[in-house]
Amino acid sequence: MNAKIHYCHPGYVPSASKTFLVAFSEDVYLPSVKFKILDSDSREVYKGETEKISRCAYTGECLYKGFFTAVTAPGRYQIVLEDFDVKSHFFEVSDEWLVRELKANIKSFYYQRSGVELPERLAGIWARPAAHLDDKLEFHPTMERAGLWNAHGGWYDAGDYGKYIVNGGVSVATLMLGCELMQAHSQKSSIVGGAAFKETYELPVSLLDEIRFELEFFLRMQDEDGGVFFKVTPYRWDGFVTPLESDASQKRYILGKSTSSALNFAGALAQAHHVYANVDSEFAEKCLFASIRAFLWAEKNPEVDWPHNTEGSGGYGDSDLGDDFFWARAMLYRELKNVESIADVGVAGMLERLKSQLLVDMDTYLPTYGLQWRSTQNLAWFALATTDCKWKDRARMAFKYTADEILHLQNEDPYELSIRKFIWGSNGDIANHALTLYLAYEWLDELKYRNAAMEQIEFIYGKNPVDVSFVTGSAWSSPKFPHHRISHSDGVDEPVPGLVVGGINEDRQDTHRNPHYLGEARGMSYADEQCSFASNEVAINWSAPLTAVLLLLSA
Repeated sequence: MNAKIHYCHPGYVPSASKTFLVAFSEDVYLPSVKFKILDSDSREVYKGETEKISRCAYTGECLYKGFFTAVTAPGRYQIVLEDFDVKSHFFEVSDEWLVRELKANIKSFYYQRSGVELPERLAGIWARPAAHLDDKLEFHPTMERAGLWNAHGGWYDAGDYGKYIVNGGVSVATLMLGCELMQAHSQKSSIVGGAAFKETYELPVSLLDEIRFELEFFLRMQDEDGGVFFKVTPYRWDGFVTPLESDASQKRYILGKSTSSALNFAGALAQAHHVYANVDSEFAEKCLFASIRAFLWAEKNPEVDWPHNTEGSGGYGDSDLGDDFFWARAMLYRELKNVESIADVGVAGMLERLKSQLLVDMDTYLPTYGLQWRSTQNLAWFALATTDCKWKDRARMAFKYTADEILHLQNEDPYELSIRKFIWGSNGDIANHALTLYLAYEWLDELKYRNAAMEQIEFIYGKNPVDVSFVTGSAWSSPKFPHHRISHSDGVDEPVPGLVVGGINEDRQDTHRNPHYLGEARGMSYADEQCSFASNEVAINWSAPLTAVLLLLSA
């Protein structure tokens, strides 16, 4: 019988539960599997027996679960199955691995910067010259508009060189959500934005500075009438070339506008007012005014469709914008409610209008298990849960009910997952579910939610059926060939670190590229190959929730 050990490859937190799975590809009839935990000197520190749980429907494995929560001393350890010639790699029991991964995840956004030089003193071996300045862009031919536009800066969205407001909005808002919760605890505020954060994590800039880099790109994407352009796109898809080579080979264009991009912008910039109010009040005020202008444009133009152009960049089309209206309304309501004089922002009557519309929104768009760029209402519920209004308790309880449903789904699943299908970007789904669980923990202070969030994160870091720690540079098993143009064109063997790949995707939309998936079963739908855009691409909206959860769990 061939046995495998599925465990969290970087490590475990001393104070949390520690579990692993033993998997057999065929039916076995053992009542349990004996195991021991060895330290780095091969001394036995714990001995136990697993319990049989079930056959996994999406992998076909026969699974046993082992516990070694009693091992709390910081150090390096190894799991050994006594009756089989099987052992794990060494892993840590420490709090430091979470901090290390947080640092890598934050810095991954720095590596996604467009239009600026990444010097060697800050980027190390992944240094590169400035490219894609995007400061004199023509409008896409489909817009039939003359002139040039400055859309400098911002993050590359994924493995390609496109820059988007939709998807960028939910990503930057998710990161700000994590910052907000940290700022709410005054003793932790320097962790997010101050010099102590940079020094502790050895980062080029603080997290708030990195977020601001994206927000300033957002501000440049706002048209004179308040509307917001949808994306910056090359005319055709780039090959696996450097940003500089891409720049030399083809034009880039600005494309849009749309109601969805205006609402993503409005929601994110209203939240930025909240996050930066005590950091840079002038910038915060600028964000609020820009948010209001975008929202008023969206109200006047509620059905301007997304630009149906997918040659050179992603579509991000969305047929239901009600959740985005809810997000923008709730964030603006929270901010305008606390502005000393509504007349100061020139929108008298707006607060009452928002208030009456929110009642309908709350009944229509209940919280989802996790954020997606297509389903953004959780950001609206978060805004209501963090403002002094009559809906505050209702919003927090809505997250509790949602978190309880996630717990129920986790308890039914052998890998303790709450997702029921591995979609494109399943790791983003998993991280977003973990973030929802953490929100319930934040407001209810019940450890079961925090522990469940950690279980979801451990799946991403290796405790999964394909034995991959899905974040580049995080472990021996991390992806080596992500679908990421920068990583495959920079002449560096190791991919850019800190990037979470999409992960298991049972729909396998890239089979025409002939990736070598690890098995026929749904849960084996992963290939660590450059060509596998369906399972091995990176994206900021998958990295953002993972970064936010790591920020909160490591605090």
